[in-house]
Amino acid sequence: MQPSLRIGPPPQEGEEESRLLLRFASPRDPQTVAAWVSFNVIDTERQDWARGWAKLKAFTGRTGHARVPYEHKEGAYPLGQWVAEQRRTYGAGQLSGLRARRLEQLGMVWSLADERFQENLAAARVYYDEHWTLCAPRSATALDRPLGQWLSNLRRPGALAEHPDWEEALRAVDPDWNPPWPTDWQRHYAAVRELLREEDRPELLPGVTCHGMDVGKWLHKQRRPAVWQALAAGQRERLEQLGIAPFPPEPQAPATHRKGGAGAFERGLAALAQYRARTGSLTVPRAHVERLDDGTEVKLGVWLTNTKTRRAQLSTDRRQALADLGLDWAAH
Repeated sequence: MQPSLRIGPPPQEGEEESRLLLRFASPRDPQTVAAWVSFNVIDTERQDWARGWAKLKAFTGRTGHARVPYEHKEGAYPLGQWVAEQRRTYGAGQLSGLRARRLEQLGMVWSLADERFQENLAAARVYYDEHWTLCAPRSATALDRPLGQWLSNLRRPGALAEHPDWEEALRAVDPDWNPPWPTDWQRHYAAVRELLREEDRPELLPGVTCHGMDVGKWLHKQRRPAVWQALAAGQRERLEQLGIAPFPPEPQAPATHRKGGAGAFERGLAALAQYRARTGSLTVPRAHVERLDDGTEVKLGVWLTNTKTRRAQLSTDRRQALADLGLDWAAH
């Protein structure tokens, strides 16, 4: 008699055991019946795993990767949580080699750091949906996670150098998650942007608040000529896209170039705004000289020191202009 040949795919893990039991043992044998039930009815874990694998296969076929967001569901199936569980099982050395290979064929990445990132990214999406920005304060939380501190850590220079895919994922949620200007500015801007998208656009006067921020007062400050001039080009561009323009400059007395004359303060203020826009700092070396666009040279370090010394003699308007640029000592 010729040996029998198998037709079709080889048996899956566990299938051969149940088939052999049914073939060679008496169907009336209680032990056989118990084993059959164990392999084919009670062992739902195997069926659940196969279902998760099939859902992951569908996901990777559609997206081209296996980076499943923690909160993602395929239909009603919590695929993101299932993938996170496979990573934990693998890290504990409890995932079989066969299952690990099957997942790797779908592009599974086993890094626990990636797993934690995906879980934090899920919290970031929740925060963005509510606040319209990822420039969260350090104290911010979402899904019981310290989201603000996590984002602050990732903004540190070089923090994402080895994880360009993480930065790509964050930019997919919020392109301005790590702006080249203060995150506090970005938070206020995001609130203004969303409020102005409403059909009944509110008039954002000082006193109008959103998420605990006085966005009306903030916007009024940005429109002051000295502050507007000190903004980075990208900041002005974003405000202009919302239809926001600076206030017209207030009439000024004719300038004179006599030492200490009426134009000295204005030239110093313009030089300070130019210096801040270029360097992002208000700390000016005493010997620094700033050249204005018209070629005028201003001894900015000396001017700033002298202006601070004479603060009590400045008019309210001049102190306010200095405070608008960010000099805290001018506002008190």
